[in-house]
Amino acid sequence: MPSGASQIPPLLMTCRTGRGAHCGQATFNRSPPMPRPSSFPPPVTLSRLAGTLLLSCIATSALAQQAGVVTLGRTYDADRYDPQRSSSLAAAEVLYMVGDTLVTLSDDLKSVEPALAERWEVSEDGLTYTFHLKPGVTYCDGKALTAQDVVGSMQRWLTPDGPYVSTWKAGMVDSVTAPDDSTVVYKLSAPSSGLLFQMAQFNFIIIDPAEAEALGDDFGVTAFNGTGAFCFDSWQPNDAVVLTRHDGYDWGSPALGNSGPARVDKVVWKIIPEESTLVASLQAGEIDATYSLPSWSIAQLEADPSIQLAQPAASFRTHYVGMKTSRPNMGDVHVREAISHAIDQSAIADAIFFGTVDAADSYYSEAALDYDPTTDTSPFTFDPDKTRTLLEGAGFTMGSDGFWQKDGTPLTLTYYGFNSAREQAEAIQGDLRKVGIDLKVELFDSTAIWAKLREESYDLFQMDYPYLNAGDALNLYFSSASIPSPNRMMWNDPETDRLLEAGNTATTDAARSAAFMALGKHLHEAVLWKPLLLETPTVAFGPRIAPFSPAGISGAAFGTGLSLALK
Repeated sequence: MPSGASQIPPLLMTCRTGRGAHCGQATFNRSPPMPRPSSFPPPVTLSRLAGTLLLSCIATSALAQQAGVVTLGRTYDADRYDPQRSSSLAAAEVLYMVGDTLVTLSDDLKSVEPALAERWEVSEDGLTYTFHLKPGVTYCDGKALTAQDVVGSMQRWLTPDGPYVSTWKAGMVDSVTAPDDSTVVYKLSAPSSGLLFQMAQFNFIIIDPAEAEALGDDFGVTAFNGTGAFCFDSWQPNDAVVLTRHDGYDWGSPALGNSGPARVDKVVWKIIPEESTLVASLQAGEIDATYSLPSWSIAQLEADPSIQLAQPAASFRTHYVGMKTSRPNMGDVHVREAISHAIDQSAIADAIFFGTVDAADSYYSEAALDYDPTTDTSPFTFDPDKTRTLLEGAGFTMGSDGFWQKDGTPLTLTYYGFNSAREQAEAIQGDLRKVGIDLKVELFDSTAIWAKLREESYDLFQMDYPYLNAGDALNLYFSSASIPSPNRMMWNDPETDRLLEAGNTATTDAARSAAFMALGKHLHEAVLWKPLLLETPTVAFGPRIAPFSPAGISGAAFGTGLSLALK
């Protein structure tokens, strides 16, 4: 088995068959747990949990109680902290604290606000953006930020054939130049209807180009010299990221509240992979805040007078199962739709997430800008009878072993997912096996899975992602230029690319909306994903933290960290 992977054995129990509130965790059972396979880890009891916390969290507890130190808990880590090479939420969480973008968004995500740029102009043809940088901005090493650093950041990101992600967000760049130290001229060869909104995303964080060149592949691993409210101090993968206050920082966006400096001396992002340990750590004071909350914990935390809960004013996040069209059988839309009908997303929402999320039937929220309400979402209903009909129509027959086969070859699929989403993997595996589709599941930790997802060795994968609007979602995942990642479906479709270009280069809201609505309908008809859930992040924080409004951009609820303060 690949390094970093764990495999779910066949015929796993699922959370939807009467198991406890955390899939058999004895601490929170609401009904008697069902027996587990012998190969599955034993349930976590109160005594085992207490012992684990006593041994593993003493250092964290002491750190969390230090004056001026805020400890944030999460269940996962990133593979690196380089805004141009990562698309993960784990990376965004840290990068927004250690770096800045030229612009940012209001709390409702509807208006563009100044960040490193104090003002800007856009030409009438939509091709030239001129940004005027705020004076006095410095990197953590004391070096002054200049327009040439912005140019160097963009040149690195847009290097042809480089290992960089999400470059579509930059638009069709003709040139980025610095006529003087405080002015950046950003020229496009075609209009980009959503450019300013995209510039608030973490991929646009301005780096130190000289440091990136000097460190090479170690940039964002051993060091990151940024202009953010905090400075990158250290990183122990799968343990902790330590950030220290950037003294003198006073260029944050006034629209978002505190413009700096940070109100705390240090932020520690602590990795606690086990969800029940994370929740217990919050209630015990070993960590100060988290939004990596298992859904079973929400009611428990609401009842705890020492814990406060908050949600951002606006935030979209969708969970889905993607289907790799280049794999055997997966190129047939009827097979993909058959798989979609076999998975019960409502049961996952109710039994695993306890109703704290909504079951999804589209790739992105119906409330998102440029979603077409006439989109046909019928391929995403839970309907096992349609699964059988579709597979029979595709030439499959049911074997004597209860599994579908075609020309003597069984319909056996491989699924890649995150260790932290084990319960969803169990439920999906159980649903598919019920209709005669054999699913082999391999789960990976957050530092290993990104490389595995670039491979051709799996049929299905589970993911969740934040987005600002329909155009954001469509551009991120479906362009042929994004193969093999993040277009892990290997979807190479000229009509998709044509409509993407039409929406991206539109110079009116009506033209943009028409293109993205048409593309959304086209892609839903192709059944490239099985939508699972719509989620709004909930932040839980303990008694040391002053109340604050969570951020919504890119799903990174702690944002720049400027809103964090101790009572």
